Amino acid sequence: MSKYLKRYEDGDRMNHWLVALLFVLAGLSGLAFFHPGLFFLSNLFGGGAWTRILHPFIGLAMVLCFVPMFRKLRAHNRMTEADREWRAKMGEMLRGNKEGMPPVGRYNAGQKLVFWAMVWSLLVLIVTGFMFWRPWFAHLLPIDLVRAAALLHAVAATVLILSLIVHVYAAIWVRGTLRAMTRGTVTEAWAKKNHPLWHAEMTGKGGK
Repeated sequence: MSKYLKRYEDGDRMNHWLVALLFVLAGLSGLAFFHPGLFFLSNLFGGGAWTRILHPFIGLAMVLCFVPMFRKLRAHNRMTEADREWRAKMGEMLRGNKEGMPPVGRYNAGQKLVFWAMVWSLLVLIVTGFMFWRPWFAHLLPIDLVRAAALLHAVAATVLILSLIVHVYAAIWVRGTLRAMTRGTVTEAWAKKNHPLWHAEMTGKGGK
């Protein structure tokens, strides 16, 4: 019979799914203004005017909900010397040769890179979003600065979307990972194979 290890608390998972839901809403409402060909997405929010009103509030709610996740996970996502070795061998990982990878703890270097890409893109999104949020703040700044903020906002949104695609793909690609965010647990076998140092920490058994 499989033994399970606690990966995430119930509150962590609820927060994660809330951020995910808000990301989808913020993404769809933002893409409606990204290109004229995507404006039809505004119909999901009651039309162009409502989409323009709702998008900043949805984005702000997403960032505020992400803050508790950031505070809890940032220590686990600090880059270490061991992560450099993992990144150097990332090609082995992509070729499916996990046995050739150095042992990792709670998160590997790839997961950490995705985490920090999300953090920095969200930070840029919230700052630049305020800068061209009409009619509240945009009129307080020079028009060139507002235009630069809009451009940076689009770049950060692209980085965030790409990071989320990698995040979701990795969760599906590594069998057993989704269970961590649906039930809060993973099997011991999954932990030992993918995060041997974390497995050793949790069980008191020797790592890889």
